[in-house]
Amino acid sequence: MTAFAPDSLVLNRKLPLWYQVSQSLRASILGRRPHDPLRLPTEEQLAGHYGVSVLTMRQALKELETEGLISRHRRRGTFIAPGARPSAPRRLLGSIDAIVAQQSGELTTVLSHGPMAVPGELAEHFPGLDEVVGYTRLRCDESGEPTNWAENALRPEIAAAVDVADLERWPMTKVLRDGVGVRISRITDTVQATLADPATAGLLKVPLLSPILHYTGVTYDERGRVVDVARIRYRGDRFSFSVTVEAP
Repeated sequence: MTAFAPDSLVLNRKLPLWYQVSQSLRASILGRRPHDPLRLPTEEQLAGHYGVSVLTMRQALKELETEGLISRHRRRGTFIAPGARPSAPRRLLGSIDAIVAQQSGELTTVLSHGPMAVPGELAEHFPGLDEVVGYTRLRCDESGEPTNWAENALRPEIAAAVDVADLERWPMTKVLRDGVGVRISRITDTVQATLADPATAGLLKVPLLSPILHYTGVTYDERGRVVDVARIRYRGDRFSFSVTVEAP
């Protein structure tokens, strides 16, 4: 049986290796095409692919098994769950691959995209620019129920290289890094509690003033420029966020 081929990963030695590997493999699983095989390579093959020990690989697979994304069978191998979908809570440990993994696997529709004046609240991130390119996307679970909607504002020269079709399969972070070739240096995240405004209530199909998690992510390139500002509204009844701090 042909085995599923995961994406490659550049490891960050400042973060737990098992976590980086599990999140990279998670993103590959959630972004798989329908015709891709369900069987994963062996632990030894995966460890070689990622350049880690078998013990580290085993710990990474255990994390995915706990989440219900894979099942492991003695002598038969490890298989992707046919209906694998992401589940809350989100766990943030600070790597770009973790960000990609957290956002992967949802059914995404691009509602609109095009040039727009720089919103006043984002002017500090785009000094000297009068115009950015905006994208609005709606994400749903496998049943078609809306879970969150996102607004992105990109520098025009970056947006010119974005394939809009990619945004229906991959998170913006992955499109910028792997599709456009942006060398991302950091992403600054802010999460706050708010209430659903009319636009959010309509898109997410929740009552007006329902609890919402409002995430803002500011992405910087290697020159220190802001290349993207993402504003995402999550349904408060569907998501929670937790942060793990690892001891040095």
